[in-house]
Amino acid sequence: MTSERFLALIAAWGADARRWPQGERTEAQAFVAANPETAHAALAGAHLVDALLQLSPAPQVSMALRDRVIASAAGSGLKARREGRRWLDRLALALGAGWTVAACAGVAAGVMLTAHMSADARADEVLYQASLMGIDDAEVLG
Repeated sequence: MTSERFLALIAAWGADARRWPQGERTEAQAFVAANPETAHAALAGAHLVDALLQLSPAPQVSMALRDRVIASAAGSGLKARREGRRWLDRLALALGAGWTVAACAGVAAGVMLTAHMSADARADEVLYQASLMGIDDAEVLG
């Protein structure tokens, strides 16, 4: 890596090596190790710029500007790219509705099955308790 390329790299990406492109990171770190005087002077200046950028407030875009940009884009013939995805949105809606219906059917079937099973279990419990007490089934069941 040349010194010009290193200076261009830190001018574009800043002093933090984590922000540098992955393909050039190892070469840039090797350049820093090989040329510490040049690299550290350039990195010190880049650290100052990074600190100033961190201190500056983030710009807030007004709704009026947003609406003007959207109206300008619509006026020039640009459209949102939702037309190409309509079939995908409809497919997702249909699949979601199908899963919802299946889940509701499962809940309804579970409620009906457990109600029947609990009635059988209750009858078995009554008969078992009656047999323990020696009470006749006719007396218990009416």
